[in-house]
Amino acid sequence: MKGRIKIDTERCKGCAYCAEACPAGIITMRNHFNKSGFFPAVAEHPEKCTGCAICANMCPEVAIVVYRNNHKNEK
Repeated sequence: MKGRIKIDTERCKGCAYCAEACPAGIITMRNHFNKSGFFPAVAEHPEKCTGCAICANMCPEVAIVVYRNNHKNEK
């Protein structure tokens, strides 16, 4: 299964729970502030996303949405 995440960088408060929890290590923290003065999370390697949604479950600000693509070979 492949996945894709969307992070609302303006809602993110930079807690880094998502980056710490991501088993694929795709999330990092930006080195510049958002409008609220926080260093938001960003998907550094989005092509590695599996769609597990652990990052979204860890986010206290509900700033992450995970989209899953389930490509099954149908015969």
